[in-house]
Amino acid sequence: MEKVVIVGTGCAGLTAAIYAARASLSPLVLEGRQPGGQLTTTTAVENFPGFPEGVDGPDLIMKMHEQAEKFGARFQYGTLEEFKPGDDHHRIKVDGQWIETGTLIIASGAAARWLGLENEKQLVGRGLTSCATCDGAFYRDVPVCVIGGGDSACEEAGFLTRFASQVYLVHRRDTLRASKIMADRALANPKITPLWNRKPVAYLVDDTGHMRGIELEDTITGAREELSVKCVFVAIGHTPNTEPFRGKLDMDGNGYLIQHGGTRTNVPGVFAAGDVADHVYRQAITAAGQGCAAAIEAERYLAARE
Repeated sequence: MEKVVIVGTGCAGLTAAIYAARASLSPLVLEGRQPGGQLTTTTAVENFPGFPEGVDGPDLIMKMHEQAEKFGARFQYGTLEEFKPGDDHHRIKVDGQWIETGTLIIASGAAARWLGLENEKQLVGRGLTSCATCDGAFYRDVPVCVIGGGDSACEEAGFLTRFASQVYLVHRRDTLRASKIMADRALANPKITPLWNRKPVAYLVDDTGHMRGIELEDTITGAREELSVKCVFVAIGHTPNTEPFRGKLDMDGNGYLIQHGGTRTNVPGVFAAGDVADHVYRQAITAAGQGCAAAIEAERYLAARE
């Protein structure tokens, strides 16, 4: 019987592991398909407090991992396949084996949706990203483009106008599907140029392996053109990693876990932290804060039961 099991090793999961370990709970931390989460795909993090010169994303994750281990957190590679809530404890199936735990902290994150074009994985962090707040400041006074037509795409495009010389908003239709206020705000910005009825078909790479542009196809005529940009921001949504909890924990229409005060879910002893529940901020520091809160709430839950 485990006291605390933590699912995920991004900022939320590792912060929860640090706090739970320091509380002498000896948490078991499950590393899934992408250990370290989305931060491992970021080559430079400039907005995490305490690093005025910035920090490499994988380095930051590694230091948090070492810190959690130092205090007694235990790590196990494995993917959570099934979840069975109970009254006294909960059961999770990890790579075919069942584990029982008094509390469960779900910090499995959310995966950005990508376009599925050639060389996509290699270009992440080299002129391809899904987070304007994270990476926008790296592209000052150069042209960039945003792919998408919803509220997130409009919000990302507006944010990027603070840095980029020009922001192209690429959408496969001739009208945005964003809310009217978001669409009107984006289209009224002189630094945002909409490119209607276009879909990306290829990334264009320079000799150094960085983005130099994107090839677009007209969805009506089929004509193709090259757009010269230094960065492509993909804003077509995220998919939270919550499938094993479907039908057992409260979720919104997009699959994000719903927090019922603090980080508590609708099942006592089960907590959600980070991008698995947060579709608004999606930042390393907010995920870390929720991981801290989840560990403290799990500790208090166990103490109350004892």
